Amino acid sequence: MPELFAYTDGACSGNPGPGGWGVLMLARDGGAVVKERELSGGEMMTTNNRMELLAAISALEALARPSELTVVTDSAYVKNGVTEWIHGWKRNGWRTAGRDPVKNADLWQRLDAAQARHKVVWRWIKGHAGHAENERADALARAGMAPFKVAK
Repeated sequence: MPELFAYTDGACSGNPGPGGWGVLMLARDGGAVVKERELSGGEMMTTNNRMELLAAISALEALARPSELTVVTDSAYVKNGVTEWIHGWKRNGWRTAGRDPVKNADLWQRLDAAQARHKVVWRWIKGHAGHAENERADALARAGMAPFKVAK
């Protein structure tokens, strides 16, 4: 059975500003890529964190049936949020330990629902460090942002 990986990335020009997200989905069998799929999109006025979240959400929502996969992100915000912080936020009614509303709660709730269908391993990697799949996800995120950038 092939292993499934989703490499996700977000990009923003200004923060807030035009942004994009990208996903490289790979199915590997014995290390060899047997199938790949690229996803991307963007928004006119957003933040980098929202684009990072939308990349992860889009990867999970793109799967037609419950799956086992590894989501690889260069966003510590996404990785730590979904594996550590989200449990407390849910307990606190989507408020932080300081009782402030959780930023991007709409997307965290959507990510929580999307991952509930799957068995997900979350992995963080350093961005812009020559990791080929992360670089492709970054290129997809920049492509997703391109229609929303105004030429200077």
